[in-house]
Amino acid sequence: MRKLGLIGGMSWVSTGMYYRWINRGVQRHAGPMASAPLLMESLDFRPLVGLADESDWDRAGDILIESAKRLEGAGAGALVICANSMHRLYDRVADAVDIDILHIADAVGERMAAKGALNAASLIGTRNVMTESFYRQRLVSHGIDLLPPDMAQVEEVDRIIYEELMVGEAKRSSQRFFRTMITRLEQTGAKAVISACTELDMVIDVDANILPIFDSARIHCEAAVDWIVDGSQAAKV
Repeated sequence: MRKLGLIGGMSWVSTGMYYRWINRGVQRHAGPMASAPLLMESLDFRPLVGLADESDWDRAGDILIESAKRLEGAGAGALVICANSMHRLYDRVADAVDIDILHIADAVGERMAAKGALNAASLIGTRNVMTESFYRQRLVSHGIDLLPPDMAQVEEVDRIIYEELMVGEAKRSSQRFFRTMITRLEQTGAKAVISACTELDMVIDVDANILPIFDSARIHCEAAVDWIVDGSQAAKV
């Protein structure tokens, strides 16, 4: 198996999910005593929260680039950025190292295309994931037809993610909020939902919704497992 590097800590809750899901996938592929060969750097999230302007993002990019270089130098053969929103910095980080970085939106786009889920998809995540072009354009490049974000919901989704989920809290009120949100999306014509925040797994049941839910982090982890085992089909996590 090949050694994968994880840039984590954004948040620690998300990174824990990545570690668990990747190891479960490797275990299912290679046997009950197998574990994934991983290098992980868990960054302090405080300097990476509340990035407001391009100078903030430039500073964050420097932090991720240094992390990527350390992991490459330690022997990682490829990298994963364990956060949807930080893929805004993907191009800068990828240009700074000589190993591949598995892009989360590419993994999601490929999965949705393979499932024929190309029409009227709704993207749910942090404010920048839902509203900026860096993530949406990557999905569109795979033929995904994205609905515009519901601006009436964006701020509350962002608040729940940062104030509750990223500190490990999963409130019943937030579970109800997302059930109602997804029901309304279906009623207004959505055909699929892309859960583009790892921590949303805490409050959205991907197997018990009226719409198919494409969980970006789980799909990303399956792509990571596929790279680690160098197989043609990732083990399900």
